[in-house]
Amino acid sequence: MTVFPFTAVLGQSELKTALLLGAVDPGTGGLLALGDRGTGKSTTVRALGALLEQAGIPAPVVDLPLGTTEDRLVGSLDIEAALTRGERRFAPGLLADAHGGFLYIDEVNLLDDYLVDLLLDVAAGGVNHVERDGISHTHDARFVLVGSGNPEEGDLRPQLEDRFGLATVVRTLADPATRTRIVRRRMAYDADPEGFAGEWKAEEETLGRRLVAARERVAALPVPDELVEAAVRLCVAAGAVGHRAELVLTRAARAHAALRGAPAAGGRDLRAVALPALRHRVPREPFDEPESIDRRLRELLAGQSPKERP
Repeated sequence: MTVFPFTAVLGQSELKTALLLGAVDPGTGGLLALGDRGTGKSTTVRALGALLEQAGIPAPVVDLPLGTTEDRLVGSLDIEAALTRGERRFAPGLLADAHGGFLYIDEVNLLDDYLVDLLLDVAAGGVNHVERDGISHTHDARFVLVGSGNPEEGDLRPQLEDRFGLATVVRTLADPATRTRIVRRRMAYDADPEGFAGEWKAEEETLGRRLVAARERVAALPVPDELVEAAVRLCVAAGAVGHRAELVLTRAARAHAALRGAPAAGGRDLRAVALPALRHRVPREPFDEPESIDRRLRELLAGQSPKERP
């Protein structure tokens, strides 16, 4: 099946950038995308999977559907091998499928609590250990966790929310011209998916090459001391709890610099990733809207970000 091209998605620049940062450096910690239904969250995530595949990047995007059982998630006894050959073999689950790539949970705020607990355990250690049905099996399970959902349909457990490195708020677009272009693109895709994808092939290939180059250079990209210090000051000023915030902020800034081809991470990169890195980590009042949190963070950022080097 031909997937809607990533570069053809309109109007969700922060969501797209955050996904790309996770592809450049999985250590940014994944992405939580909450917002209005029908705004292209799932389409954009699945489009990333096609982009990575076309670019030759070994990072699958695996869906974890609602209603998934524990066996399907962590793996279980291979029933066919047991019944037909009398063998006790391990049948890998979704965590094994997602190793080295992305595990995508749509409607993550509706996920069963016992599956949330399993995900938290595996995400913390990067290893899935299964002891059940007479089998014992351990395998690596390092993946970028991506969750989307509509907050009106249920709250997300704080322990799970904190595991996401970045968070975006996906809103219905108000600009009529942009909404008209979205309709036109979707209708063109529905009428001829392969033809539409062909029209975006050059853009997809260009972005794919940027991703490959960024992944190759990100680990060695310089991160100046003043950038790290600015990230820490911003986290302290924002009241972020724990020390995960400044680590995510610094790694995301470095990934952003690698993606744009910069020689080192700088203030521009810190400003670009500060809101998604911090908006779900700062203290919130009971009736706080995302817009008011973003406004406070922008005010803090104006006084904390380092100057660009000449």
